[in-house]
Amino acid sequence: MAQHIGIVACSAEGAALCYRTICLEGAELLGRHNHPEVSLHTHPLAEYMKYIDQGDWTGVAELMMSSAEKLARAGADFLICPDNTIHQAFDLIAHRSPRPWLHIAEEVAKESKRCHFKRLGVLGTRYLMEGPVYPEKLKAAGLEHRIPDENERSRLNQIIFNELCMRSSCRGRWRTLPKSFEYLRTMVVML
Repeated sequence: MAQHIGIVACSAEGAALCYRTICLEGAELLGRHNHPEVSLHTHPLAEYMKYIDQGDWTGVAELMMSSAEKLARAGADFLICPDNTIHQAFDLIAHRSPRPWLHIAEEVAKESKRCHFKRLGVLGTRYLMEGPVYPEKLKAAGLEHRIPDENERSRLNQIIFNELCMRSSCRGRWRTLPKSFEYLRTMVVML
């Protein structure tokens, strides 16, 4: 029997994609229209951003813990968080969580090793690209990683926060993302 998954959400986009992926891939494994039981909790993104913008990862951790406790009471067997950035607070709560967690970068590292990758490109918010979440976990798995240069990181961060999270009508900049992918592909392949 499938376990009850608790999603500790931060952004609506990440949470929605995570939930949809669980449902679609669940049907592939469990049969038509079937998927694990899923519960989701999120605090408003503004609450997270208040702490993230200040570099207050303890504040972020407390929001994550609040969600974890609610999901445990809802019956979740384990927890996942589809938001890369807030994994910077993961180590502050994992040891005291009411349920076990899957760490996003550890899971990426496992899958990368399974696929025989040696070097990964990391794209996301500047907090993610410049933070410790992926470097530590990938290095522990014997994997290298690359991130874009400072200008490209700034541009990607603006697109994510000003367009994706705000559902801006200025969707044209999303078409420039292949530039980031090509830049990173070149960095990953050439080294």
